Amino acid sequence: MNWVFDPSLALSTALLVLMIMAALAIVRTTNLFAVAILSSVYSLLCAVWFVAMDAIDVGFTEACVGAGVSGALFLAALAHTGDRAKKQKMSRLVGGALAALAFGIALVLIVPFTPIFGDPNSAANIGIGMDYVRQTPVEIGIPNVVTAVLASYRGLDTFGEVVVIFAAGMAVVAILPRHRRKASSEGEQ
Repeated sequence: MNWVFDPSLALSTALLVLMIMAALAIVRTTNLFAVAILSSVYSLLCAVWFVAMDAIDVGFTEACVGAGVSGALFLAALAHTGDRAKKQKMSRLVGGALAALAFGIALVLIVPFTPIFGDPNSAANIGIGMDYVRQTPVEIGIPNVVTAVLASYRGLDTFGEVVVIFAAGMAVVAILPRHRRKASSEGEQ
């Protein structure tokens, strides 16, 4: 059997290794500023991985929400709290570690039951999914099926998601301490 270098597999493997390293660094550090930055780095690595896997819409969303908005919210929260986490006893972390391990094992056990990538007989490639692929350019006139589905077929759903994100942002603004804003406005007068 001849070994052939696959650049796509190499990129995916490298990104996966970097994501694992970032996740381990997040778990190990007690500096919350570093955790916020590492979380954004992790999200950017995920976004690049999604783009490498040809899921550009998911990668764009991950970059915007995971690295952008979440990172900004983490940093805003840190502006109102301390930047150090309390050291936890190892016994308190065992439950979370066991849950994560069980979830990882479950994911590995599910892999043999998933369809092979590109399988024409998989559930995603038969039935209504293929109808969307065939009919979208005719019905809507948009060549990109994902964009057409999000903007037209699921337009109200996408609008609802935008409303939820806006409401969450307004809730964060509403719960931020007001005394700093009043103190800064009084100092300007």
